[in-house]
This record gives sequence, structure tokens and C-alpha cells, in this order.
Amino acid sequence: MDTKLKEVAGVFFKLGCFAFGGPAAHIAMMEEEVVTKRKWMTRAYFLDLIGTTNLIPGPNSTEMTMHCGYERAGKKGLFIAGIAFIFPAIIITAVLAYLYVKYGNLPEVAPFIIGIKPAVLAIIASAIIKLGKKAIKTLELGLIGLLVFIASLLGVNEILALLLAGIIGMLYFYFKNKSSNSIQTIVPFFLISGLSTSLLKITAINVFWIFLKVGAILYGSGYVLFAYLDAELVTKGWLTRVELLDAIAVGQFTPGPVLSTSTFIGYQLSGFAGALAATTGIFLPSFLFVLILNPLIPKMQKSSLLRYFLDAVNVAAVAVMLAVLVVMTKDTLIDWQTIVIALLALLLVFKTKVSTIWVIIIGAVLGYLLYRFM
Repeated sequence: MDTKLKEVAGVFFKLGCFAFGGPAAHIAMMEEEVVTKRKWMTRAYFLDLIGTTNLIPGPNSTEMTMHCGYERAGKKGLFIAGIAFIFPAIIITAVLAYLYVKYGNLPEVAPFIIGIKPAVLAIIASAIIKLGKKAIKTLELGLIGLLVFIASLLGVNEILALLLAGIIGMLYFYFKNKSSNSIQTIVPFFLISGLSTSLLKITAINVFWIFLKVGAILYGSGYVLFAYLDAELVTKGWLTRVELLDAIAVGQFTPGPVLSTSTFIGYQLSGFAGALAATTGIFLPSFLFVLILNPLIPKMQKSSLLRYFLDAVNVAAVAVMLAVLVVMTKDTLIDWQTIVIALLALLLVFKTKVSTIWVIIIGAVLGYLLYRFM
């Protein structure tokens, strides 16, 4: 393995071990590692990757790792980055699934998770400020971001908000800066659908097809995945709702992408073969989407029309992150312990050069100490 591939593997394996807090936190940690510390790309290009990733199905933060790996080390880097990021969560989840099936319960990790959540808020806030400075190039883009922020808080679907922002921005700036440039065609993205899962017996092959379909059409947060699986598995009697809720819990307290929950569910359905099948099925479409999309991004940047579209989508993506931060803050800062951890995390993130990984670790340890002994 050459030096660049080793570097990609090391960076994203480390992130996979410590990336708690959902996509917004993952992307914030990625921005620090890839843009601020290692300067693999400019912040503007990183923003373009966020914008385009938000418009295709699949887990956003996982797809961002693949884009970053591609930029650093080509197609091999794409696969190494994605696998390295996913791998820790898959192993942890598989072990938890084995223990759950064998002993019927999950380990007690609540104090650590309670401490991690307020620490994550500071990391997301830092990324929003840095990305926002680059995304808000004009007053009009700032206004688009404000509208998307309000829409997100009101519950408007984030994909719809991003698309509308992109279209509005594209049309506004095109007519404002109308020139002789020809309007280039936007290549439509395709969705895979119609794979039948009405099967009498659940096998590893069945599990693979179920999760392949979900990975190919999944937009939004991991909760969309849970809603789909409730309809697909619980109503057909292959999984109980209690088992599904336990799988959701696993997705929340393991690092890395929440879709690693699929590993847990796959094991419940068909043992280790099912865990492997579910994991492969859910993540395979993301690798293919990014492989197809990444080479098109430079062409999109050269088109003035698509540049306007991307600029608007980028500022909208930052606005969505801000809305997520507001909601997470309301849900997380519920007592003096979480407020203390959040304030300390803000101090570490904004006033020191402490790595975000250490901010996460310190938050987890403080959570355990404050809730166990105070």
C-alpha cells in the first residue's frame, strides 16, 4: 500500500473509531482532519462535496469519506476511506449483536454517551462557522441560507429544502449574471427500486436484497431507515419491534455511520452471514454513487449555471447543519452536567488546538464521572 493510501486508511479509521454524534458531527470532524490539518483540498471544494453528497441517496458522512479518499488517492482511496470509516462500527456492532442474541441485553454505556453529546455540539458549531464563512459569498446566498434554516426548524424535508434552494439560487444568479454561456444539462441521478422482498423465509441473500434496496433509495437521517425496516421486517414478522428499537439504540451509541445498525439487524435475522449481507447491501450503492459522481464535480464547477446551483446548495447544507445544532442543543443541554461539559468543549474547540478526537474522549470521561459520582 502506497503512502497516500496508508494516510487515507489511518485518518478514516481513526474517525471511524471516534465519530459520534451523527452526520453533522462526522463532517465537522472530517473538515478538521482533511481541510484544516492536512490541507488535502480547499474549504470551498470540501463544501462542494458536501453539497453534491446531500443530493444523492445514502449516508452523507460515509459518502464524504469516500469523496475525500478519492481526492487524496484516486479510486483506491475512495474504497479504502469508505471501508476504513465503516469498519470499526461494523466490528463493534457485530460483537454487540452476538452478545445481544446470546444474553438478551446490551451493555450500560449511557453515562459515556451523555458526556459525548454536549462535546459534539462544540465540534459542530466550529465547523458551521468555518464552512459558513466560505459558503456565504453574497447577501443573497445568506438570505437563501436563512430561509433554509427556518424551513428546517419548521420540519420541511431537508432534501426538498436543498433542492429548492439550489434551483432558486441557480435561476436567480443566472438571470442576474446572464451571459452568452449556454445552459448545460444537469445529469439526472437514478434510483434503484422495485426489488422484491416478499419472501417466505429470510436468508442471507434475502437480507442482502432488502438492504441493497434501502441503501440505493435512502435519503435523510437514519430514522428513515428505521421507518422503512419497521414496514419491511417488523410487519412481516421477521423482527419484533423491541428488537428493532434495540438495534436503534446500538446505532446511537456506536461510533461511525448510524447505518451500521444494519449489521446488528442482519445478525439478528441470519447470523454472521446475515450481518455481512446487510452491511454489504446497505453501503454498496454509496460506493457506486460516489464512484460515478466524483469525476463529474470539476465539470459541474466549470458550468456557470451549475456553479450557481452548487453555491446555493452549499449554503443550504450549512443552514441544515445549523438547524440540526439548534435541535441537538435543546435535546442535549438538559441539566448542569451537560452544560458544564458543553462549555468546556467550547473552550477546548475555540481557544486551544486540542484535536476533536480528544474533545470526544474528554466529554465521555466527564460524562461518566459527573453522572456516576455527583
